[in-house]
This record gives sequence, C-alpha cells and structure tokens, in this order.
Amino acid sequence: MALSKKPVTGMKDILPREMEIRDYVIRVIKDTYRKFGFTGIETPCMENIENLTNKQGGENEKLIFKVLKRGEKLDISTAQSENDLSDLGMRYDLTVPLVRFYSNNNANLASPFKALQIGPVWRADRPQRGRYRQFYQCDIDILGEPTNLAEIELITATTTCLGKLGFKNFEIRINDRRILKAMASYAGFEEDSFDEVFIILDKMDKIGLDGVKEDLISHGFEISSVEKYLNLFKGLEDHKTDGLEYIKNALGESLDNEVKVWLDEIINSVEAAKAAQFDMVFDPTLVRGMSYYTGTIFEIAIPEFGGSCGGGGRYDKMVGKFTGQDTAACGFSIGFERIVLLLLEQDFKIPDEGKKIAFLVEKNMPSERMSDIMKEASQMRANGNIVLVSRMNKNKKFQKEQLEAQGYTDFKDFYVDSLRN
Repeated sequence: MALSKKPVTGMKDILPREMEIRDYVIRVIKDTYRKFGFTGIETPCMENIENLTNKQGGENEKLIFKVLKRGEKLDISTAQSENDLSDLGMRYDLTVPLVRFYSNNNANLASPFKALQIGPVWRADRPQRGRYRQFYQCDIDILGEPTNLAEIELITATTTCLGKLGFKNFEIRINDRRILKAMASYAGFEEDSFDEVFIILDKMDKIGLDGVKEDLISHGFEISSVEKYLNLFKGLEDHKTDGLEYIKNALGESLDNEVKVWLDEIINSVEAAKAAQFDMVFDPTLVRGMSYYTGTIFEIAIPEFGGSCGGGGRYDKMVGKFTGQDTAACGFSIGFERIVLLLLEQDFKIPDEGKKIAFLVEKNMPSERMSDIMKEASQMRANGNIVLVSRMNKNKKFQKEQLEAQGYTDFKDFYVDSLRN
C-alpha cells in the first residue's frame, strides 16, 4: 500500500512563493516591533495539560491536541477518562506559554517586560479559509504595566506593522470587558450567566439583533431583561460617532466613568500617533472568546478578509494563576496566516531587495573557471543581490521561464567554451 503524499487534514505544505512572503512578513514584524522596544523570546510547543485546561481559554480548550503519557506511565487498563492518558498538550495559543515563561523567569526580566513571540500553535479546529489546525501566531505582550500605556503601545505598534505591509482602511475595533459586564448587569442578567450571554452576543455579526434576541430567550432568559439589553444596541444606531458617550450616559452609575476615560485616552492617543490609514471604532458587541480577558479588548477588521485578522486585550489575573500574585498584562496577536493569505491573493510583490540574478553554468566546467564563477557570485551577493548558481539544463528556455516566475530578472550564462560566454 502506497504511503499518503498529502499533508494531514487542516495542515499544509508551503510552496516557495508563499514561503518567500511568509519570511518577508516575519522580517517586517520583527523589525517593526523591535523598534517599539519588544524583545524576542521562545517557548516550547508543548505545555503541561493542567496549564492548558485551566478554564481560561474558552472554546479553544476543547480543541487541544493532547499528548499521550509515555512508557510505564501510560496504563490504559486503569484509565477512567482521557485525562488519565495524557499529561501534555500542544499549545493552542502563545499567551498561556508566555505567562508560564514570565512566571518562571520574571526575576531575570525587565519591568515592564515587552515580549515578542512568533511560532506555530495547534488547534483541532474545522479547517476553512484562513484557518488551519497548525498555524503561526505573532504576539506582542507587555507585562507589568498597569496603565493604558500598554494598550496604546500595542495598538500603535501593530497598526504600524500592518501599514508597512501595505494594508489601508482597516479598523481596530475596541471594547472593554467592564462595559460588557455593566451592560449585562444593567439589563438584569445574573452575574453567573454573563459568560453565556456574551457567547450569544458574540454571534451578533452573523445572526443580527433578532437572532440574538431569539437565542437569549431560547436559553431561558427573561424577556424583559433581553429587551432592555438589546435596546442599548438599538440606541447605538443613532450614535455611530459618539457610541462610547451614549453607552456611558445610558448605563449611568452601572458603569464607572473611569472606564470611559480609559478607552477615550487609548482611542485619542492611538489616533494622534498612527502611522497607517485606519480607524479606531468603539464596538460594544466585541466579546473575544478567551475567558482570561479582564479589561480592554480589541480586534483587527480588514475589509478584504471579511473577518477578524488578529486581536487581543488585557489579562491582569492570569499570571496570578501561576505565582499567586496578580500582574498587569496585555497583548496583541496579529493574524499571521490571514495576512499572508491576503497578500497572496493580492499577488503581493516583495519590495526590491536587490536584483535576483541567475548564473547558469554548463556541465563539465573546469575547476579553475568554476572557482572564478563562485567568486563573482559572492561579490555580487555582497553588493546586496540575490544570486542563484545552477547547472544549465538542456531546455534552457524552459529553465529561464521557471526562474522568471520565481522573480529572477537577470541571467548570465557560462559555457565550457569561454569564447561563447
């Protein structure tokens, strides 16, 4: 029986054209974020299963690729559940590993600590456009900064990066978990039901106000609370430019004025410092799926994709799960795979990084002549060019066509008979 040549479902082979763009995007991301003072780190691809299943990862905890115990520890005969069979899991995001890393190494880290982490993560998700079971995340996080300077820096750095990649007219949607809770409390929902309410609210962009109403009622919530809740969102339709002010006035004492001031400062500061074409948009329907968010939350909305292309928020209680002492923390994850997908669909051309030159060398080239060719190629690379040295094929015309498709624009042919060169 022949072995399967296709990759595992939800994972993919990456061809040279895409790899070239991926490498370029990573270079832009690293260069941009480092100019904002972020420091690169790396964490293992696997974590202890207890760290990944601590009821903070939302629906993603249902998508963990679990790793079986090994050797004598794997005893199927005594296992009463799948949890008895696994002790490790593949990381489903970079935030949990970062928090463990910080908790373990914070004595040797600057304060506040500005982390940059790029790497693959795994989720047993249903594959679709721009969503895979193995994919890269690019995160920046600030730990130890309790003020909204963290949000301002994270949003400014990320939008600057997107601008450098050629994206325009996108949105940064912003909200605050404290506003979500205040709206739910104002409407009369019990606090222990907030998460269920927010999960339904998160479907707003797909099912609309009427769909959210029907869903809430079907889950047993009082009609009076549902209607009072949704009236807040209906009122926003007449306050598109001052939605935050409207929500604050509507909620009254249910919402601390400090929350409005906090968000106003973020929005105004980012707008003043922005180096790309985008809009900051207050969106009270924004939920974000992770249960670990405690305050500000935000997402990137790029029209060409039609959905989220990254997001993040504040998670001030997560470090305390490891150390017993809460530490202010906030992060932003750029949707790397979706950014690459959009660039591929736009037939993105990587900015000129020097000429791409192909040296085509005839077979049986004398050793001394070959040394001269390699020396010439090295000199041209030192001058900033990309130089490929390759044996000349019989069908040289087809060979050059293939190289042109890879971006090579200059060709130099070397024949054994130097008079033909």
